[in-house]
Parts: sequence; C-alpha cells; structure tokens
Amino acid sequence: MLKISGNSLTQVDRESALYKKITAVNPRLANKDSEIWGPAAKAEASIRLNWIDAPESSRDLLPQLDAVSAKFRNHKRVVLCGMGGSSLAPEVIAATYRKDLFVLDSTDPVYIHHALAGDLRETVVVVGSKSGSTIETASQRALFAEAFRTLDLNPIDHMVIVTDPGSPLDKSARADGYTVVNADPNVGGRFSALTAFGLIPAALIGVDPSVLLDAASDAKKQIIETEIAIDIAYLISNAGQYLTYCDSDAAPGLSDWIEQLIAESTGKNEVGRLPVVIESSLAAAGGNAFSIAFGGDADLVITGELGEQFFLWEWVTALVGAALEIDPFNQPNVTEAKEATSALLAEWNGALPDFKADAVDGAVEIFGAGSDLTSALRTFLTEIPAGGYVAVMAYLDRSGDRDLAKLREIIARKSNRPVTFGWGPRFLHSTGQFHKGGQQNGAFLQITGVTNGDVVIPGANYGFKTLIMAQALGDLRALAKRKYPLLRLHLSDRSAGISQLLKAAEAL
Repeated sequence: MLKISGNSLTQVDRESALYKKITAVNPRLANKDSEIWGPAAKAEASIRLNWIDAPESSRDLLPQLDAVSAKFRNHKRVVLCGMGGSSLAPEVIAATYRKDLFVLDSTDPVYIHHALAGDLRETVVVVGSKSGSTIETASQRALFAEAFRTLDLNPIDHMVIVTDPGSPLDKSARADGYTVVNADPNVGGRFSALTAFGLIPAALIGVDPSVLLDAASDAKKQIIETEIAIDIAYLISNAGQYLTYCDSDAAPGLSDWIEQLIAESTGKNEVGRLPVVIESSLAAAGGNAFSIAFGGDADLVITGELGEQFFLWEWVTALVGAALEIDPFNQPNVTEAKEATSALLAEWNGALPDFKADAVDGAVEIFGAGSDLTSALRTFLTEIPAGGYVAVMAYLDRSGDRDLAKLREIIARKSNRPVTFGWGPRFLHSTGQFHKGGQQNGAFLQITGVTNGDVVIPGANYGFKTLIMAQALGDLRALAKRKYPLLRLHLSDRSAGISQLLKAAEAL
C-alpha cells in the first residue's frame, strides 16, 4: 500500500480553493474526462488517457509477453534502444529488481561502443519507439541490424520492435519479418511505464510483469478511494518552481523517471515544476526546494511498490496539470529541438565542421566569456537570473564519463541555486521541454567532448559523432533564441577535462 509522511502534510489545506479544485478533478480523471485541462488540451487529452486503464488492460499483453520471453530465452543479454519514456521506466525496473539491462538512450559514439561490445550472438535488442521516426532510435535500429548481419546473424532472430499500431516502424518491421509488439496508441510515451514499452523489456530480463500490474491496480483503487494523490498534487502545485527528488534503495532510478514525467508534462506556459534529482539526502540541492523522497526524511516521503509508484506519479502529474492549467500530454518544445538538429545536419551535409573556441585552458575549450576555465565558470554563475536555476547538459558517455555528474552537487553548493544534471541527448526528452517552455530563468552549461573515431549510421551520410554534435548545438541554438545565459565547454581530452572541470568548480 502507498503511504505518505513528512512535515509538509501539516500544510495541506483542504478548505483552500486549490485543494477543492484538485479534489473535483480526481473522479473526473478516473472517468477519463478529456475536458479536465481545458478546451485547447481536449483533442490531445482525448487520445492520451488510456494509461488510466493500463493496470487492467495491459494484462491482455501477458500471453504475448510470455511468447516473446520464450522465443528469446536463450539470449543472455538485453539491450534497449529507446528515448525518454520508452527507456527510463525499464531502466528503473531493471535496477529495482537487480536485473541486467543495457539502456542505449544516447548518440555518443563512446557510449554506443559499450552497447556493441557484448556478445551479439547472445543479445536481443528491443527497439522502443511510438512513431519509429525518433532520430536516435531509428539510427540505433539501423546500427544493430547491420551489426548482426556483419556476424552472419539474422537481425529478426535478435530484435523485438515495440511501437504503435500502424506507425511507419510497425509497417516496415512487420514487412521485414521482425517480432513486433504493439503498444496502446492512446498512451503518451512518458505515461507508458505499464504498457508494452515498459513490460516487454521487463519480461525479457526476467521480471514478472503481472507483479507490476497487480501493484498498480492496488494503487489505482487507493487513489480513487482516498485523498493520497490529491494531497501530493496539492503540495506540488503549491510548492513553487523547484522540487528535489532523492532515490531510495527500494527503487533506484525512480527519481530520473519522475523527473522526465513532471518536467516534460508541466514545463509549459512558464508555470512548470522542475524536479532536481539529488544524489543523497545530504547532497546540496541549492535554494529552497520542496523535497520529496522514497525513504528517510524529506518534506514529503512516499513509500510503496514500484508498480504503485509508477501509477501514482502518472496520476499526480495529471492532477498537477489541471491545477496549473496546462496540457500535461503535449511536448511542443521537444519538437523544436528535433527541428534544430535536422537543420544543422542539413547545413553540414554530413561533414562535422571545425569549431574555433573563444579560449582554451588545458583540456577544456571554452565557447563563451572567460579567458580561462575558472573565470568562465565564475562569469557564467553571476549571470543566473534571479530565482533561477542552472542546467548542466552533458553530451558524453554516461558510463565512462559518469564522474562528471559530481559537477551538479558542486555547483549547487557553490552557487546555492537549484542545479539539474542531464545526459544528452536523453534529457531533450525530459527536462529539455522545461528548459524552453517552463519558467524563463535558467542558465545553461553545456559540456561536449572529443570523440576519437566514429560509429557509422547505416543509410545516413553522417555518423553518430556528427549526430550528437548536431543535437547539442541545435539545442544550444534553440536556447540562444531565448537570450539565456549559455556556456559551452568542449573537452579535448575527456578524462583530463572532467578532472580539470571538477577541480575548477570546487575552487570557485
């Protein structure tokens, strides 16, 4: 059973207009009322509410999940190619149940090499994409198909496609003979944890999907019959711009999944809520944020099984959308970043240009103000808008370059401002929406790095080295239109550059 605690519960005002507003929405949400979020959102909402039925409707998938698991039972390694909602929930499931799953949600060639390094003869690759047109997933699919053929393996014996019925990917994959599992088209990607996008990878790594669905069903009953979701939605809606989330051993990675769900769903009309994922309860959050945790102490502590947490946070996010009067189901600025990437790829015509830095300090090239790294960071931090936050955006290898994530806590401690950390390009499907559509008070530190060699994308006139730079600089171009403070640091040596950057930040 879901349980909530924390000193913030004394602040719940059940007589307030906001609380009564959310309370009135709760039964309407149970009835899948598409008019909850206003006339402008009705059309989108009318085709995005089947996640409410998922604890029951996804049981229809169980025979198909068993069949897929049986077909690929001799494959000892599972790789998931997906972005945003298609990858974050399976990653949490794998971590929670201590199962191995390699999530390929990057276009960094160094990280991609990790995915290719395992024994492909024993590998099954899940390609998860609602449309099949997402540039990252389409490129990864082509890459693995070619890699299997190179080893004289038939890709259809090593790949599973999860997509919406009738999508371009659905049609092409079926025509080519692949195993295809259709997801419910009336569920958005970030609300898809309890659909085929979350359950196919779970089944393949040996997690019983029915356990997740049983827990979600219990949560649904509790949410409809009690005030638990209303209380949480009220506190979040009343809390201000920043929320901190801290994982527990019971659900490692849950904070990252919630970050995407809330940031992308609410980061519009300059009224959103920005989750700040912190490393531990003792880590600096920066500023005065409302703290949420899944164990220990926080303003709000929520405990429950993973399936319960998935369903609860989807429901709470929908309620918060109603409270803030935004459409929680669209993501207009994610499309903007995609278009900026495509524009740069067209401009470059397959060849990555040379970029001249404004200054060079050791292994760090500086694109922005400052003659050295320390002065560049100091100048950047003085430009944070009043009440604003810092977003660290790292287009690097989140496995081999993971020490860079320490930068988030250092900058938060030094600046006393909320600081988020995102691995690119995956954050473009998460906080990337908030950066452009949420409160216009961010300062953006982008970190890119050298890639020695490249990974070819079959069928494209560019490789992943060019693609990830187009994604990084395309997003930077979109942010620059808004006159945000920007600083790009390019590491000419990744290991040395990370060490140098962490040292410079500590010296501020």
